[in-house]
Amino acid sequence: MFGNDKKSPRHGNAVETLVGPRAVIRGDINFSGGLYVEGTIYGKVVADDGSAAVLTLAENGRIEGEVRAPVVVISGTMTGDVHAGERVELAANARVNGNIHYKVVEMAAGAMITGRLIHAEAPLAQLTGPAGESAPAAVPLRGKTAKAEAQQA
Repeated sequence: MFGNDKKSPRHGNAVETLVGPRAVIRGDINFSGGLYVEGTIYGKVVADDGSAAVLTLAENGRIEGEVRAPVVVISGTMTGDVHAGERVELAANARVNGNIHYKVVEMAAGAMITGRLIHAEAPLAQLTGPAGESAPAAVPLRGKTAKAEAQQA
């Protein structure tokens, strides 16, 4: 059913779990393998640690909650932060309202993100605030925060 379908993931992982177009899930989901979402999920969607999991959000699918998986493919609507351990693919119809943490990102023309793209290996101090200024570091440093010590310097 999913093997030769153009809508199936192109990463070689088989779809093991399908959330159908009329399904609405309220609650968190833990999965491994391939998860294909055509319906709506209100809650966290988290891949098992160490699994080669792929989450695919179909064009009419919707997730409202945090997502954590090695590979995340988004064609639908996502509200919440995305944490992809390996890669994120955003199709032309993707709509993401949240931050995307990634190592590799592939984005088609037309994809929309309301949030930040944050490279997985970027240090927190390199992230910028809304006015383009450096984000305050809140890392404890000998009983003081790095921001307080920088102000004293």
